[in-house]
Order: sequence, then C-alpha cells, then structure tokens
Amino acid sequence: MMTNEEYVQGALRTESCDYEVIGRRAVKYIRELHAAMGLVTEAAEVLDMLKKAIFYGKEFDRVNVIEETGDAFWYCSIMADAQGFTFEQAQIKNISKLMARYPEKFCETKAVDRDLEKERSILEGRVEANESD
Repeated sequence: MMTNEEYVQGALRTESCDYEVIGRRAVKYIRELHAAMGLVTEAAEVLDMLKKAIFYGKEFDRVNVIEETGDAFWYCSIMADAQGFTFEQAQIKNISKLMARYPEKFCETKAVDRDLEKERSILEGRVEANESD
C-alpha cells in the first residue's frame, strides 16, 4: 500500500523543474499560451451551461453560448496570428482531414479506426485527402 506522501514524492520526482529553461520556452509561446488558456476557459463555460441544463434543469442560455463562442473565436484569432495561419487555412485542412476520415459520411467505426498517418500527411500538405484511397 502506498501512502499519500509516498505518492506525492514519487510524482514530484518526475516533475520538470528547470524553470529557467521552461521560462524561456514559455516566453517564446506566451501568445499561444494565452490563446489556449482562453479557449479552455470558454469551453468550460459552455460545458458548465450544458451541465446545468441537463442535470439541474436550468434553461440553456442561448445568448450566453453565443457570447462564449465569440470569446472562443477571439482566442482562436490570437492563436492564428501568433502561428501565422488564417481561419480559411485551418478550415480547409480540417475539412480535408474529415473527408479522408469519413469519405461518405460519419460512422462510428471510422471514428475509432483512423489512419492517423494519412491524416497527418493531409494536415502537413504532403498528400491530398482524395489520394491513396
């Protein structure tokens, strides 16, 4: 049996603690960090609204979900600018990946049994979605 203290010490032993190096890396990606933190926050707010509607019977607040979705777009704009891509580029790559995954339409089997290598090739622009079918 492991004690709480043994677990904590075992976990801390594997923590990355070179904070000087980590700090330099974080500064390099500070805008991406801001965007990612914001996206998670906005998604959590939408999820909380759904939880309250489903489990507590509270009315789903459509006005608020539109606001939170807009906030998520704001954070996506920061990410796109920081990484130098457009929404159009992201949308095209996303649909190309999905067309390769589901050539006809969505199915649960194809959702589980995915060709991740092909999807990555599409996202990297090395292969078109309709190639090697």
